[in-house]
Amino acid sequence: MVPSEENQLVPKEDMFWNCRQSIFAEMKKKFSQVERAAEEPRVLCIIQDTTNSKTVNERVTINLPASTPLKKLFEDVALKVGYVNGTFDLMWGNGDNVIDTQTPLDQNSDKTILDAGFEPGKKNFLHLTDKDGEQPHLMLESSSATDDSAQDRFIGPLPREGSVGCSSDYVSQSYSYSSVLSKSETAPGCSFSACTQEVHPPLPGSPPASGDSCGREAQLCLAGYVGLVNQAMTCYLNSLLQTLFMTPEFRNALYKWEFEESEEDPVTSIPYQLQRLFVLLQTSKKRAIETTDVTRSFGWDSSEAWQQHDVQELCRVMFDALEQKWKQTEQADLINQLYQGKLKDYVRCLECGYEGWRIDTYLDIPLVIRPYGSSQAFASVEEALHAFIQPEILDGPNQYFCERCKKKCDARKGLRFLHFPYLLTLQLKRFDFDYTTMHRIKLNDRMTFPEELDMSVFIDVEDEKSPQTESCTDSGAENEGSCHSDQMSNDFSNDDGVDEGICLESNSAAERISKAGSEKSSLLYELFSVMVHSGSAAGGHYYACIKSFSDDQWYSFNDQHVSKITQEDIKKTYGGSSGSRGYYSSAFASSTNAYMLIYRLKDPTRNAKFLEANEYPEHIKQLVQKERELEEQEKRQREIERNTCKIKLFCMHPTKQIMMENKLEVHKDRTLKEAVEIAYKLMDLEEAVPLDCCRLVKYDEFHDYLERSYEGEEDTPMGLLLGGVKSTYMFDLLLETRRPDQIFQCYKPGEVMVKVHVVDLKTESVAPPISVRAYLNQTVSEFKQLISKATNLPAETMRVVLERCYNDLRLLNVSSKTLKAEGFFRSNKVFIESSESSDRHVAYTESHLWKLLDRHANTIRLYVSLPEQSPGPQFRRTVYQKSSGDSGNLDEACERVKGPVGNRKSVEAILEESTEKLKSLSLRQQQEGNNGDSSKSTEASDFENIESPLNEIDSSASAENRELENQIQISDPENLQSEERSDSDVNNDRSTSSVDSDILSSSHSSDTLCNVDNAPLPLANGLDSHSITSSRRSKANQGKKETWDTAEEDSGTDSEYDESGKSRGEAQYMYFKAEPYAADEGSGEGQKWLMVHVDKRITLSAFKQHLEPFVGVPSPHFKVFRVYASNQEFESVRLNETLSSFSDDNKITIRLGRALKKGEYRVKVYQLLVNEPEPCKFLLDAVFAKGMTVRQSKEELLPQLREQCGLDLTIDRFRLRKKTWKNPGTVFLDYHIYEEDINISSNWEVFLEILDGAEKMKSMSQLAVLSRRWRPSEMKLDSFQEVVLESSSVEELKEKLSEISGIPLENIEFAKGRGTFPCDISILEIHQDLDWNPKVSTLNVWPLYICDDGAVIFYRDKTEELMELTDEQRNELMKKESSRLQKTGHRVTYSPRKEKALKIYLDGAPNKDLTQD
Repeated sequence: MVPSEENQLVPKEDMFWNCRQSIFAEMKKKFSQVERAAEEPRVLCIIQDTTNSKTVNERVTINLPASTPLKKLFEDVALKVGYVNGTFDLMWGNGDNVIDTQTPLDQNSDKTILDAGFEPGKKNFLHLTDKDGEQPHLMLESSSATDDSAQDRFIGPLPREGSVGCSSDYVSQSYSYSSVLSKSETAPGCSFSACTQEVHPPLPGSPPASGDSCGREAQLCLAGYVGLVNQAMTCYLNSLLQTLFMTPEFRNALYKWEFEESEEDPVTSIPYQLQRLFVLLQTSKKRAIETTDVTRSFGWDSSEAWQQHDVQELCRVMFDALEQKWKQTEQADLINQLYQGKLKDYVRCLECGYEGWRIDTYLDIPLVIRPYGSSQAFASVEEALHAFIQPEILDGPNQYFCERCKKKCDARKGLRFLHFPYLLTLQLKRFDFDYTTMHRIKLNDRMTFPEELDMSVFIDVEDEKSPQTESCTDSGAENEGSCHSDQMSNDFSNDDGVDEGICLESNSAAERISKAGSEKSSLLYELFSVMVHSGSAAGGHYYACIKSFSDDQWYSFNDQHVSKITQEDIKKTYGGSSGSRGYYSSAFASSTNAYMLIYRLKDPTRNAKFLEANEYPEHIKQLVQKERELEEQEKRQREIERNTCKIKLFCMHPTKQIMMENKLEVHKDRTLKEAVEIAYKLMDLEEAVPLDCCRLVKYDEFHDYLERSYEGEEDTPMGLLLGGVKSTYMFDLLLETRRPDQIFQCYKPGEVMVKVHVVDLKTESVAPPISVRAYLNQTVSEFKQLISKATNLPAETMRVVLERCYNDLRLLNVSSKTLKAEGFFRSNKVFIESSESSDRHVAYTESHLWKLLDRHANTIRLYVSLPEQSPGPQFRRTVYQKSSGDSGNLDEACERVKGPVGNRKSVEAILEESTEKLKSLSLRQQQEGNNGDSSKSTEASDFENIESPLNEIDSSASAENRELENQIQISDPENLQSEERSDSDVNNDRSTSSVDSDILSSSHSSDTLCNVDNAPLPLANGLDSHSITSSRRSKANQGKKETWDTAEEDSGTDSEYDESGKSRGEAQYMYFKAEPYAADEGSGEGQKWLMVHVDKRITLSAFKQHLEPFVGVPSPHFKVFRVYASNQEFESVRLNETLSSFSDDNKITIRLGRALKKGEYRVKVYQLLVNEPEPCKFLLDAVFAKGMTVRQSKEELLPQLREQCGLDLTIDRFRLRKKTWKNPGTVFLDYHIYEEDINISSNWEVFLEILDGAEKMKSMSQLAVLSRRWRPSEMKLDSFQEVVLESSSVEELKEKLSEISGIPLENIEFAKGRGTFPCDISILEIHQDLDWNPKVSTLNVWPLYICDDGAVIFYRDKTEELMELTDEQRNELMKKESSRLQKTGHRVTYSPRKEKALKIYLDGAPNKDLTQD
């Protein structure tokens, strides 16, 4: 037996080894393939899906071997993104190696991706686009068709417009797919229960497109239904429109209505636009349809798209509008036939049995979610329907006056359904009003609803015992209040009492019972539409879940997205949460729940199907054909748009000399010659220049650089010239023009453009630029020869200065250097001077040329508005010069005006007028004497403390100052600065709360300026003053506003003089030229203006001194305000700041009033009125100085308060305290010193509080709190009373409160106020909402944290009972408190958007409301 066993084992062992060897061979083969693949270069492809707005910003990345064929690339992309291969195109994206971005790749090609133009080692961008204008088809995985509950796995984009979504969860680097319904409340997804071949059938009645029926069928099979585009907030409209579209009876009736164009404008015809929309929903190949035509027929404009409305309200208003439009047509009674039901509103006397009633009609039944005052919601729709018809007993004060008994009797009042409509609409009243918060709320409680609803149990078949119990004319029933009155939704007044199957007037009781019984047997309704609301009462989102009667499949219509859903998904719209949380339980529930339910009566004799294509009326067939043609036309237009190049076009108008800008749109196949014709007409040059004198050149707007011209390429397509059709181009086009006697210059790539300005030293002028093109490899010597030919100036004596950047003027004096080495770029600016003057032998930085160019680069033009008013009557001086000399020399201190005399005043005339005005006012004051006039002008207060001899003249002003070369001379500081502080200019001062950012501009005046300075500006550390200032600004003031209320500087002094008293302006030669300027109309009659050319490196201090002769007062006594584009004025106070932040044509306003000096701050003073409705009142602006005590500031405030505010106070009758927004803070004691004890800063604000008695605050260790007593038995709050504590002890606080209130110490309870002062709170909430009697021993710990003055403390007597209020008293108190709190601006925690009534305008005009009869 052994040999036989061995004989049996040998073949098994051989088989094992053979298998092993084959496995190893296969593994070796695989490893060799991997090694070869590792050596092969790989291509990185980045694909952007442009067919879907949801995925357009996402990317799919595929890394393939370079030998991969193109058709394999398409297969891999299809698997990656979830599309059926062959239903999409791949096009090149924007790459450097791309020539044509609009030609799709060949998906059937065996060419490798390397041969197709893909580059290994680089990013290759591709766009996934529609194929032949149709959307890509989604790929579906096969699954078991028998297992309906299993969710099919699907890899692809999110559910798209017009496409069936997905139910699987898939996450990749580029896409994120999720089960929408299970994870998103507002975007229901879908789940498939069939394989690819077993999808839902096409829409019923869809007409086959000629030649495209297979494609349309395939798309419908995959896409299902078409969505609707949400204009902004029109989701409520989309939900209703999709529901009506999916209602066979409504759609068929709408199709049978024929539009007569001769009778009505199609734009304003609501039925016609609905008809068009339904045809598009049924036949369109788009993913989603726009609803703008429908809303336009409503008479709505674009603003209505941003108003969210209630879907039930829209349903009622739109049905009313359709009834109006359908009058005298077959569809006149369509709404009533489909949606209208009837009910009886009755009142029955319980003593005699007499019953009064009336018949009402309804279009929907509003069902209460939660009864008023109850904390439990109804569990189901059936429960809510029973409650709807549950009668109530009228007894006690609500007794009913019986017509038969002739007295008030107990009665039963209720509703009875008499007839249910064919389409039953139930509105779940989820929106309610919370009388506690006085806000609307949404009830998210759970309420179930059945798929089939038997309404037979709710219809009334009971006949009354006595035939005399009915009356249809009982006024009491009409006027009597009812708990159901707010539940009715009735705009109809059909009181005929006639009903289908029920006629209470003519039929006997037996007949009524018979007919009603037959109706009861057929009152089974099936649910087919659930309109869902997700969100809160303030706003949210609507979508619809609708069952198709064609295949009994549920779909989610969520704006653009249409997807399959299951019955389980419908149950998720019940709302609610597990467990009960009392009245506010709905706040913890899901906010996505059903809002409107629509049921259809199950009646085979009436249940309709959608019309088939062959059953369409003739006008619908024509409409279908018309819409198909329009859609094809749109498709062709989109194709044209895809092949249109859109690029910026510029043109310098040959006669107006202004740069014009437009957008050139030209098809990629149009030639350059045709594009020139299009640009020529676009720029409207027909009357300015002939067409043959124009051409298009490549242009760089940013650098103002002509890159190249296109000689000999007139017949080249624009797509080839521009590098294909792109969304944006890195260059622009310029339509260049020439005179007929000129020829165009050839622009070659690699050239640079140079703007050459010729400088004339004799006239000190700079000529407009001449354009010259050069090469970067040219030398300076060759460049001079080039300029010489262009300007006809000798190259031998030519000096060339390059302006590389702002204020960087470089002399090109090395002839052998190349332009590239000198710093030339694409666009350059040079100044040339070619004269025989000796200036060319002077050092460059000392030369006349450098000074002129330096001044040209730094000079700006400003417009200065001089003050109309003169100083106050107590101002005793008119000029600031020293005593020697006469007033004539003052005129000579200014620049002579060189210009026409005309209506322009000379500078001397302006000065003389200003001086004479001051003299006359001064003499008038001397003659009048002290007349005791109490009405002093604000301007007077700024000058009343100035003491200087009259008519002092500065002898230092000489004839040299007449020239434009003048050295800044600053007068003796002792005569310039007042020894005493004067009041601020209240009326002319401006708020400094906001201002535009500093404008650091390098632009300079293009005007021809003359007269250069005598000496160069001294430079420290090799930098000019502008660069130093700009550096400091950019670092210290980045993001800050250019305004200060103080003259204080972080470093250095801000005074016009340094510590030695020397003028900082000495030895600085700054350009300043002023001349009169006639301002535009509307700038103020009699307003005096100066046009000033000034070096922007001049300081504000020196600039003000130059303006002194024109203003007529010393510089410390007028203020400079910068005027911004919005005409806001902000004071400039930093005296040592330069004007570098100013730019050409900025405006400046001069106002009289003392400017801030070093260490001074402008402070806004507000009055604190603790017991007034508005506790914060602005009083005035004041000036506080560093080192000043609080008492000194109070002394200076006294006269201002008396004169400006009418407050006659003594210094001990008021205090100053810290102001933090509206909150009062630390009390400032008289001995406190600003900057030492009190931090003072710009934009500072303080409270002024008037005291009832002597000041109780004597030390910083004390604590001042504001107390207010709450009286619960009276439901009122007392006035504020201040309590001063010696420590932070809670026990001391209670003792003080007990002293002022008389409440026993042990009964005192207190709580800290919340929010900003005065910590207002509703008296309905204060008793329970505040944290009463905190368990702490000191005030400066949690939860109080009272560490500073001004805290608000509420207190009460704990033994005092809360007043009991009736419902009427509570409601009245709620209204009063809500109004009070809203007026004061406190407790504003909810600010909903103002609601706008929903209206449909039947005539298309919004000024009429015809939606109601």
